[in-house]
Amino acid sequence: ASNPFTFPRSAGEEKDWAAAKAHFENLKSTKPRPPKPKNAVTIAVSSRTLFDMVAERKIFEEEGLEKYVQHQQEHENEPLEQGPAFPFVKAVMAVNERLRNLYPDSEELFDIVLMTNNHAQVGVRLMNSINHYDLTIERFCMTGGQSPIGYLKAYMTNLYLSKDAKKVQEAIEEGIAAAIMFKPDVESQLSETQLRVAFDGDAVLFSDESEIIVKQHGLDTFFEHEKQHENKPLAQGPLKCFLEALGKLQKKFYAKNERLNCPVRTFLVTARSAASSGVRVLKTLRSWGLEIDEALFLAGAPKGPLLQKIRPHIFFDDQMFHIEGAKEMGTISAHVPYGIGQKYNKGKLIEPEKQQK
Repeated sequence: ASNPFTFPRSAGEEKDWAAAKAHFENLKSTKPRPPKPKNAVTIAVSSRTLFDMVAERKIFEEEGLEKYVQHQQEHENEPLEQGPAFPFVKAVMAVNERLRNLYPDSEELFDIVLMTNNHAQVGVRLMNSINHYDLTIERFCMTGGQSPIGYLKAYMTNLYLSKDAKKVQEAIEEGIAAAIMFKPDVESQLSETQLRVAFDGDAVLFSDESEIIVKQHGLDTFFEHEKQHENKPLAQGPLKCFLEALGKLQKKFYAKNERLNCPVRTFLVTARSAASSGVRVLKTLRSWGLEIDEALFLAGAPKGPLLQKIRPHIFFDDQMFHIEGAKEMGTISAHVPYGIGQKYNKGKLIEPEKQQK
């Protein structure tokens, strides 16, 4: 039956209407609506972590804001190169695709928010680049030169990734998991079907309470302390909540008998020794109700070679010494500037005047 509330259309109008409707349906199928923040695992990424903007940053620093904006507008139809967070974001979207297949109506998904202090005029190039790479990023926060940190809680952010150390520090102080991204020195082939996330333990998943003992009293005192307190859970560190969020999504796959084919895999990569200080770590995770897929205790050995085998999309550590070793061997790394480790370099206390630089 005809609809009395529709107006007659010509053959040409019908064709245009059909084309527009088909385009809209295609958009709906290729770009699903983002989940509500209260249900999602929200990851805020800066434009300089998602894309390689080194050349653009140089223009900004050497020639000023107006020239920077002009350059971005003149090149807005040229997609930006991929940045350090790009493979991580792509892997996250592959997980979402699996989740949507298993739970078509669920909003318990990853949600990526582009969080940047860029001006809105630069937004066209960012949006064009996102569309070029077919990324599902619908939420933008462009603050026109102001720090975006105040918006992180409003977006209910579970993780914030940036190249700006000061902003990351501010986010951690606000209780938000955050890290400074670093591009590896050499590229590695990463999984396109499984998101692989590696965490250090102390001052990352856990507080720095045990690390303080190591730094101030030495390893023997530390081993003795951990043995005495192995049944006392460690306090949580800045990235514990993100591991918790990953675990929540993993359990959705386990519920569908997909444990062996789960597209999210987590790794603990710690300098701790297994027998002398590893028990407390595993008991702490158990007390939190959290699982880690692989726990690797290196007893002080370099992390780079092992991470080269794991090939994570992101590796979190609180010490730049480990970050540098990891990225030299091809691992995308993220520095968590938290705890007593920030006062040390390669085990030696940094002099106060050097810390301020």
